[in-house]
Amino acid sequence: MPPAKKKPAKKLAPAKKKAAPAKKTPAAAKMKAAPANKKPAPAKKPAAKPAAAPMKEYGTRADLGRPIDGFFAAQPAVLREILESLRALVDEVVPDAQSSIKWGMPVYEVAGAMTCALRAHAAHVNLVLSGPPDAFADPEGRLEGGGKTGRHLKLTAAAEIPHDAVRGWLRTAAEHARAR
Repeated sequence: MPPAKKKPAKKLAPAKKKAAPAKKTPAAAKMKAAPANKKPAPAKKPAAKPAAAPMKEYGTRADLGRPIDGFFAAQPAVLREILESLRALVDEVVPDAQSSIKWGMPVYEVAGAMTCALRAHAAHVNLVLSGPPDAFADPEGRLEGGGKTGRHLKLTAAAEIPHDAVRGWLRTAAEHARAR
């Protein structure tokens, strides 16, 4: 075998020199601190705020004020069973309630004031009760929500409906609607 060739040594780059400290310019040397008793210059007024964007206009829902039968027919079977049971209770307890679609759900009104609503979600139904939250007796703690305008009962099956309690809550909601 022939002898291995030697590689030439790498040349090192020359070391970099440190930068010299910056020299003071004549203008910087003349600058002095402002005297303590001198008042600061008045602040500039902020630029005028841009005009607020115009409010977005929403159209009226196509189903607003329509009869509620179409709403029930469009629901899946599991939810429709719950909704129909609640509808029957509302018709029984508050026969003078007027119903129509508002906010995409059946709303029941007495004397022109909302009494209750039936709201269908993907996997449950809410019975929305209108009135002061503390007006609804709920010893079992079934009602949810603590807003100023009412509470709601969340149901995932028709067998969960506490019929007697719902009747009482509907009576209370109707009384509050008549008192408004």
